[in-house]
Amino acid sequence: MRANRNDRRIDTTLGDLIATISDVALEGSRDPKEAYELTRLVLLEMLKSASVRSEIVAPPFPASKVVH
Repeated sequence: MRANRNDRRIDTTLGDLIATISDVALEGSRDPKEAYELTRLVLLEMLKSASVRSEIVAPPFPASKVVH
């Protein structure tokens, strides 16, 4: 990841971003389900703040498989 000095953008891939957030959440949680829920919430907040309208609504993913 490389931060641009002129703005708040980070030069990275979505996969790397998700992996990094997941790793940090897993370090701070005893329960993997809790860590992945935290990862989901962090990503949603990031997308909301990046969205012009900030109207992203995303319910939990039912019966989704967790891949890490």
